[in-house]
Amino acid sequence: MIQYPGLASPPVADIQSLHWWWLPAQPSFAGDPRGSGPATSLHPRGPSALRLDAVLSGYQPGAGDLPSRGHARPALGRAPLSFIRNVAAWVRLPAVHRSYRKRKCLLAAHCGVLGGGGAGESTMEHVTEGAWESLPVRLHPRVLGALRELGFPYMTPVQSATIPLFMKNKDVTAEAVTGSGKTLAFVIPLLEILLRREEKLKKSQVGAIVITPTRELAIQIDEVLSHFTKHFPQFSQILWIGGRNPGEDVERFKQQGINTILEFLPKQRRTGLFSATQTQEVENLVRAGLRNPVRVSVKEKGVAASSTQKTPSRLENYYMVCKADEKFNQLVHFLQNHKQEKHLVFFSTCACVEYYGKALEALVKNVKILCIHGKMKYKRNKIFMEFRKLQSGILVCTDVMARGIDIPEVNWVLQYDPPSNASAFVHRCGRTARIGHGGSALVFLLPMEESYINFLAINQKCPLQEMTLQRNTADLLLKLRTMALADRAMFEKGMKAFVSYVQAYAKHECNLIFRLKDLDFASLARGFALLKMPRMPELRGKQFPEFVPVDIDTDTIPFKDKIREKHRQKLLEQKRKEKTENEGRRKFIKNKAWSKQKAKKERRKKMNEKRKRDEGSDIEDEDMEELLNDTRLLKKFKKGKITEEEFEKGLLTSGKRTVKLTHLGISDLEDDC
Repeated sequence: MIQYPGLASPPVADIQSLHWWWLPAQPSFAGDPRGSGPATSLHPRGPSALRLDAVLSGYQPGAGDLPSRGHARPALGRAPLSFIRNVAAWVRLPAVHRSYRKRKCLLAAHCGVLGGGGAGESTMEHVTEGAWESLPVRLHPRVLGALRELGFPYMTPVQSATIPLFMKNKDVTAEAVTGSGKTLAFVIPLLEILLRREEKLKKSQVGAIVITPTRELAIQIDEVLSHFTKHFPQFSQILWIGGRNPGEDVERFKQQGINTILEFLPKQRRTGLFSATQTQEVENLVRAGLRNPVRVSVKEKGVAASSTQKTPSRLENYYMVCKADEKFNQLVHFLQNHKQEKHLVFFSTCACVEYYGKALEALVKNVKILCIHGKMKYKRNKIFMEFRKLQSGILVCTDVMARGIDIPEVNWVLQYDPPSNASAFVHRCGRTARIGHGGSALVFLLPMEESYINFLAINQKCPLQEMTLQRNTADLLLKLRTMALADRAMFEKGMKAFVSYVQAYAKHECNLIFRLKDLDFASLARGFALLKMPRMPELRGKQFPEFVPVDIDTDTIPFKDKIREKHRQKLLEQKRKEKTENEGRRKFIKNKAWSKQKAKKERRKKMNEKRKRDEGSDIEDEDMEELLNDTRLLKKFKKGKITEEEFEKGLLTSGKRTVKLTHLGISDLEDDC
């Protein structure tokens, strides 16, 4: 596994879950004179940093090449392919510095934000799953052996529907509920098409690439693929996990969208997209990247043909309506009553995960609690793998865990905060009730958010049933306040979490339901167990009589960590010293935007210029300067500092005409005073 320090994924709104794979039909590639080595492998225009999570499969190590799985891998520095977020699989990849523009490949994609169908639309509502041997094209015996080892003797509907289409070189866009086996639906045809090539892949050919949105999903696909490639020594694979994209790449991606990926792909390819949800963004992707695609809509048995429910039928989906200052108590009570089960708890922001994760660690005893969010760089993989191995426990997370992740035996998905968009709701729920297993999900809603239930039923075909409030819940908010008073780290986490929650709420996609002006900020602050209200634009000018702040100076709250507290005291002393030194000096307004200060100066300058024009609009600058010089000489003459002769000579030497005193309207006998 190669990690690229200092990199993280860009905020791509229109591509949430994407897997691509190439299968070359042409044995040789032209070299790329513009760069060499892995740093330019996927980007013919030269190296560029990016977010890159990848599994590279089929690579054979050679001089100057990347090593295969199990070998020591060099630190590559910046990763290639600026506009592909995460690459999950390459098949047969030595000498990755070759240009790929002239390759003829088969491309398949697994997309998690989806749109409508395309040409050649075909709805397959009741596909009967059967044994793998019943496929119209026989699979390789070692592929069948790997499936038996994995414990999959039968196909799922999405697999039996899509694999034959891929084997007939069709582009496919498939919609199937979460946990329906979509990964094998592209991994198996990927291998089969490579194995059936008449002309075998040569050393410098890329066999396949799979792109994913997160490192967790890349790791998961890497594991699945490794069960197959271990039976084929001609193939090997590599996992690439990246970091943060530079700002210019993010902006370019925002402006150009999916075309920034497609422009680097071969023209001759097959493309497939798989997901549980279909959105307008993927409709655009289908039009841009697929050619005459067949659309497959796979539904579970027993679901009516007219139904378009997007969640598994074995999923029990609940909602609970409670006030903001009751929600945390309800969550803790629920978790305490389900300690022997495995839970995912979703929050809207990274700061909320940090804060409530610490709170749950302190209040839910004898349960393993882990936290994961998108801002974690190097710990995420370890945390993810640890939670997968647990029989019971709690994973506090953001939407980084919402899509494509397969965690064994998750009993409950708890959504403390509703997601920012409706399709993410379906993907969150889909982390449980996978591959025929049962599971449950619960979302907590504020009283003014209850209409979200009808919205989900109509917009996402996701029916929910109400769960009543739990009784005899303990009030734990006082304990949270006590924790904040005892440790400044907890106090600051709470403030940051509150601010981030309000800012995320203001940007909610369903802003007709989730309206910032309807939020009860006092109740919300009590629910976050805040000691005081933070200063933020959303609260400016508002009064909160129902919120009672603590009667202490919060600057006196220390860090439990002695090193952090020592550093803080040092900074406070420095500020006090600067304040003492600056007393009596002109006070400047702090935290005022530079642009506003500049605009104020510009306005003042324009006003002064206008006043000057109004006062002397008929006097030229040259004449004004001459008059000022004459006035200075006159003052010196009247004070007796110069004689009349010197006065007139001064006028002459400066090139001015001789001016009599009377010409200036002042008598030579008048005094300057």
